[in-house]
Amino acid sequence: MAKYSDLPTVSVSTQVAASPSVLWPLISDIEVPVQFSDELQRAVWLAPADGPALGARFEGTNLHPAIGEWTVTCCVSVYEPERAFGWDPGGPEAPLATWRFTLEPDGATTTLRFEAQMGLGPSNLTPVIEAMPEREEEIVAGRLDQWRSNMAATVEGIKALAESEPIS
Repeated sequence: MAKYSDLPTVSVSTQVAASPSVLWPLISDIEVPVQFSDELQRAVWLAPADGPALGARFEGTNLHPAIGEWTVTCCVSVYEPERAFGWDPGGPEAPLATWRFTLEPDGATTTLRFEAQMGLGPSNLTPVIEAMPEREEEIVAGRLDQWRSNMAATVEGIKALAESEPIS
């Protein structure tokens, strides 16, 4: 088990019967994960951004039964068309976490991977850990399990969308 300061990660992946060109618009659309996540409720680009680009910012609104609702500003930190898309909640200086989609073509399919890492900056988990430091590893493991569940639902949802697209 890991502590928050260990920057623990979680990763999920699936094989998709679609090309990176079909998957790219889905992984770089910040509103797509909202369709599949229990926690992410809304995502909107912040002016002047109106779509994905390196350095573009968006606001994500989340809801968790134990934490309530919160909004965080995210910055696009990885933008490699048809390869990778990622963002850092809280910004690049002290991210609360890092989130990344990657696409790896493999013949007629593409591996869609979704990875997240707890960040350098304090997050909503920080006060919980401070209140119960003896349970830090258990708290971190539980949060990673929640992330994994939502991430798995997201990649399976993206897979379903991509595989329902007409082949180009």
